[in-house]
Amino acid sequence: MVARPAAVHTRSAWHDVPRPKVRRFAAIALSEAPALAEEILSEIRREYPHLPVVLDESGEPMALVGIRRAIEVFVQHLETAEGRPTVPPGVFQEFGRGEGLNGRSLDSLQAIYRMGVRLAWRRFADIGQRVEIPPPAMYELVDAGYEYLDGLVDQSVRGYAEAAARQAGERLRLQRRLMELLLADRHHGDPAEALTERAARIGWPLPRKVAVGVLIRPAREAVPPAVTQGVLLDMDYEQPRMVVPEPGAAGRPELLHRALTGWAGAIGPPVPLADAAKSLRWAEAAVRLMERDLLPGGEVLYCTEHTEALVLLQPEELMDDLALRCLSPLQHCGPTHARRLAETLLAWLETRGGAPEVAARLGVHPQTVRYRLRQIRELWGDEIDDPDRRFELELVLRARRLRGELA
Repeated sequence: MVARPAAVHTRSAWHDVPRPKVRRFAAIALSEAPALAEEILSEIRREYPHLPVVLDESGEPMALVGIRRAIEVFVQHLETAEGRPTVPPGVFQEFGRGEGLNGRSLDSLQAIYRMGVRLAWRRFADIGQRVEIPPPAMYELVDAGYEYLDGLVDQSVRGYAEAAARQAGERLRLQRRLMELLLADRHHGDPAEALTERAARIGWPLPRKVAVGVLIRPAREAVPPAVTQGVLLDMDYEQPRMVVPEPGAAGRPELLHRALTGWAGAIGPPVPLADAAKSLRWAEAAVRLMERDLLPGGEVLYCTEHTEALVLLQPEELMDDLALRCLSPLQHCGPTHARRLAETLLAWLETRGGAPEVAARLGVHPQTVRYRLRQIRELWGDEIDDPDRRFELELVLRARRLRGELA
């Protein structure tokens, strides 16, 4: 590591130092390594008092063992200067793992390492003066020290990443269990107590209201949407689910809109926390209608903005049976004429107006409307004046319009 790579053909100042001086330097540095490690650890504890002290099997702080061993490996390499020194495995990986598990960033760990190199360099510089190592060789030693530091950081980053992945996996597991309880139709025992316990384990404040979403993947390997931390998301379903806390909170719709760009699906109506399964059912119903092209696709819809379609189109069998009974007078008309009469009847029911108002709505001549209305009265007779029958007719005709069967 101290030596330059052979391909660069750069002369090494450290290699020019007489071997007796190098051996003397290494011997002194190794003898002072325990004291130097103690000094470095004391300074770290003073600057970072939050760091936990983990003891090894002998009762000695693992950090002290790791620092001492790192110094010894580096110094021993100075005598041979062959290849790169092997970074002591395990300990520095454990440092990184500890930072990850305790929720701290790698920035503080790297700052600690830089402090250690700085203190070590001071001691090495003092030893170099005593042994009369030339300054160019000592400068080269500084570069080697920071290159060695990179190896320590690499190990810590590996440990940090392992801890982060393990924590993320555990959080996802706990979050999934929470969502399963939230969205269950039936509960065993005390659901409120279980809900409180599971929510507390992932630090999720129990909201007063929630809305449940069902998503349609834009692609099989689509990256999960970047929802805010408070939104629970389960990507393990074919159609991912999410639980949105306090959906009416200021700024929540805008944040969701940005996070869900490129995704499609539906978000159910806001409901009390205990009724989350009901919101899920409406979202699932909306997605089924989207898949049949009965609701707009390519975006995430809010069920509360499509209430009419959800109410009229979801109970399809019931609505078809009602239509069969209510629209039976049209069975003897041709398809085109039956559709025009149905459109005229719906316009009349919605406007409650005369021929001019209905004609304006349909874009036809009033006389045409009068002719159709006379036929409608002939077909339905006095039933057309019954409020209940008119209500049923409007329901089935609106449903047909939503299906695209009427203009």
